[in-house]
Amino acid sequence: MKNKIYPLKFEPIYQYRIWGGRKLEHLLSKPLPKDDPIGEAWILSDRKDHASEVSEGELKGTTITKLMEDYRYEIMGKMGDHFERFPLLLKFLDCNEVLSVQVHPSDDQKEYIPKGDTGKTEAWIVMETSDNSRIYAGLKKGTTKENLLDSIHNKSVSDHLHSFVPKKGDAVFIHSGTVHTLSGAVVFEVQENSDTTFRLYDWDRTDIKTGKPRELQVDKAMACIDFDQVDIGPITPVKSEIIKNAEKLFDNEHFKLWRIKSESEFQAGLKDEPTILICIEGKGSMNYMDTEYTIDKGEVMLLPAIIGQLELKPQEKITLLQIAIPEKK
Repeated sequence: MKNKIYPLKFEPIYQYRIWGGRKLEHLLSKPLPKDDPIGEAWILSDRKDHASEVSEGELKGTTITKLMEDYRYEIMGKMGDHFERFPLLLKFLDCNEVLSVQVHPSDDQKEYIPKGDTGKTEAWIVMETSDNSRIYAGLKKGTTKENLLDSIHNKSVSDHLHSFVPKKGDAVFIHSGTVHTLSGAVVFEVQENSDTTFRLYDWDRTDIKTGKPRELQVDKAMACIDFDQVDIGPITPVKSEIIKNAEKLFDNEHFKLWRIKSESEFQAGLKDEPTILICIEGKGSMNYMDTEYTIDKGEVMLLPAIIGQLELKPQEKITLLQIAIPEKK
């Protein structure tokens, strides 16, 4: 007999990164591995090498991969026919130092994507900034393949990158094909379920663990760059007409995302479709089948389609990110 499905929380998966730091321990309750710079916490991941595990309840220890095998239609509802794997990957990033200058392929660039994988469109929401915070998003107008290649050789790549100083709460959309990097910030990231990244430039540094520079993929990166993606800044939030006390930050073919700030009870989730909730400030609780489910700062919760909407009661004030998956056309 199958376990019954319920609101699902997951254990974060910490990732060593050369550019990481230690700030994620203030955001998440799970202790960081000792000493290493931790750049990423994967909070919902259906990847073969890093599959998220349920943290509470009867299904504790079960991976999202196994859940998608056993409960795909309960989780995905009417989208169950379209997705064998969970289609999004969610992370917190601690960009203590600058990331490599990089680009991701689009879904239709199949020759650059591992079999069974997708391209990678992503978006960031800035959680914390510091004195050296900077987001590089898109090229400067007039950048060509030729002068960008020249800049790699003469170490002046940043001269061709559009950049700005972010502030807390900024939301930035990074379409596949966009050259990008960031530094000095903690961000939440939502992206397609892909781990395909091509490094264009890595600031001539060495990895402290290997003593060697990290590998670049200049030819593949160049092939995937959309030179029309220029001068990208923070998006302008739009007040939601369907969710109380919410603003819509992103709405594209891969994900929709709302930011909800509320001191009073509200309906979380959407009818007949899966919804992901990420608490970024405060805490709250929901009742489902006579059981109380809490969500605290730094936690992610998946509401399966079969559950639909639940009343969320904040303890004082809560700030919640709510993510939906658009139907495939």
